[in-house]
Amino acid sequence: VDTAIVVVEAVHVKMHDLKMNALDATIAAMKEIGGAIVAITLVMSAVFIPVSFLSGPVGIFYRQFSLTLAIAIVISGINALTLSPALCAMMLKPMHHSGDGKAGVLQRFFNAFNARYDALAGTYLNIVKGIANRKTFTYGALVLFFGLTYGMLSVVPTGFIPNEDQGMIYVNVTTPPGATVDRTSEIMDQVQASLLPLEEVETVSTLAGYSLMTETAGASYGMGMVNLAPWDARDKEVNALIQDYSERTSHIKGADIQFFAPPPVPGFGNAAGFELRLQDRSGGNLGNMARVNEEFIQALNDRPEIEGAFTNFDPSFPQFLLSVDHDKAAKLGVSVNEAMETLQGYIGSYYASNFIRYGQMYKVMIQASPEYRTAPESLLDMYAKNKEGEMVPYSNFVSLERVYGPEQLTRYNMFTSAMISGDAAPGYSSGDAIQAVEEVVAQSLPRGFDIDWSGITREQIASGNQAVYIFLICLVFVYLLLAAQYESYMLPLPVILSLPAGIFGSYFFLWLVGLQNDIYAQVSLVMLIGLLGKNAILIIEIAIQNRNKGVSILQSAINGGIERLRPILMTSFAFICGLIPLTLASGAGAIGNRTIGTAAAGGMLIGTVIGVFLIPGLYVVFETIDTKLKERKARKMENATLTQEVHA
Repeated sequence: VDTAIVVVEAVHVKMHDLKMNALDATIAAMKEIGGAIVAITLVMSAVFIPVSFLSGPVGIFYRQFSLTLAIAIVISGINALTLSPALCAMMLKPMHHSGDGKAGVLQRFFNAFNARYDALAGTYLNIVKGIANRKTFTYGALVLFFGLTYGMLSVVPTGFIPNEDQGMIYVNVTTPPGATVDRTSEIMDQVQASLLPLEEVETVSTLAGYSLMTETAGASYGMGMVNLAPWDARDKEVNALIQDYSERTSHIKGADIQFFAPPPVPGFGNAAGFELRLQDRSGGNLGNMARVNEEFIQALNDRPEIEGAFTNFDPSFPQFLLSVDHDKAAKLGVSVNEAMETLQGYIGSYYASNFIRYGQMYKVMIQASPEYRTAPESLLDMYAKNKEGEMVPYSNFVSLERVYGPEQLTRYNMFTSAMISGDAAPGYSSGDAIQAVEEVVAQSLPRGFDIDWSGITREQIASGNQAVYIFLICLVFVYLLLAAQYESYMLPLPVILSLPAGIFGSYFFLWLVGLQNDIYAQVSLVMLIGLLGKNAILIIEIAIQNRNKGVSILQSAINGGIERLRPILMTSFAFICGLIPLTLASGAGAIGNRTIGTAAAGGMLIGTVIGVFLIPGLYVVFETIDTKLKERKARKMENATLTQEVHA
């Protein structure tokens, strides 16, 4: 609604100050602000359209947001040039007051408000007259806000995609190596019994024999999903509930129990927090890998920025190593491949065929009867068929050895690896946790070992300084558009250099309420380029019009500031008021809404308050430079013309 507000306010000023009728006031106002509305629409669209071409997870966030706003801004610009002027000409009425003291309560409020605003505008005029021509103030303010913005960047914690309260908590249970499914199931039942009496818990679903973290099956693994009551029916968020549930289940012995939130983006990891792979690049034995892994996790948990770092890598699972004597098998005429396939059918079942009966299709699975596979040594009593069709006992060419090793051996980039998960401790961001992990890697990992990030953490690190590049691209597009419209390389600079105050305001308010500089905050910063640029364009457009009429540079800047002060304040505070519900959001997506609302509202507030004083001074500085450049160019052309005439 910003451009519509600018139109209505401009028409109202013409009717109030020049006593024009609605139609004439509308025509006069549109001649004055039509160029500014076109510039505002183009600039705000230019801010959002480039970022819609980004790829990856970051690109998806920016694309949905930017295309929605760009289309809405273009439509609002068309309305401001067509529908809003028509409605102003039809609906606005001249204001006539008899002054007999019989004004109603509402009119008295309006009169008092206007009197206060006129006093504010008078104070603003006096301040701008005093500072607009002081280049020391202008340069000093720029340096100050550049420095403050840089300082806030180092203070505000960094993040990527915040962990939202999704109304669900995951449970991961790991019992000792070699535990049976029944034992794991008993632990899961105890966890369920501990949580179900709580009011905020609706249901608890558990499954023994499966690890949610590594997505592998195993008798010693268990998982659960705790479905929580709706957000308005509980007084705690997921992070606080995770702490409570960890304490509530701490009495359960014989298992390692972790609670964690679902990943912020499905498909990127299995849990919220960071995820990495410890890689053994030396090709050493698994015992050394286990020792380094344990020491590394201990070092991670010793850091205050990290909480709950753990892994499912454990090389102490009891196993049997089956050794085949190929020479004996060859003498007995047994094909080792066929013998192993037969053994697979005996012990683990084997799919053979299908058959249809009673309209249903059934699978045929081959497996030895349970009484013939009651113990590991039972396979030595089984038989394989040799080339002559004779039955040969497996004990003739196979031996068993009891060993210990990992239940599953995983590789990452061809190296033996162990997946490690964890989360940032309360009061720290994901960026702090990543930095802490990298410091631990540099300090504690021995030679031949390294880490590689995975899941959503890999995307966060890959995005890196992408937000900075996006911001710079947007500024370049804005600069080129304004340079084309103003036919000057200098006049777009006051618009761009008015932004640091707003950026500082965004980071300051994020730091004030304890939010992170994440992808939602970066979206707000991109939005602020257009919104704060609009304020500067309104002032500079009027200043350019005054300058074209022969008014001095200083007076043009002062006129632009005082004439556009009211619409700037109206549009800016209307936007800030519209963001208040976002800053107070709760429930689903609350953190993202609060981040966008706080960053945009804070940047708009500080950027507007500082900008109305700074922009006239910036215009004076760069219009002076532009005028000198044009005069120098004109003198050169004049001298060139005189030289040609002399030669002629």
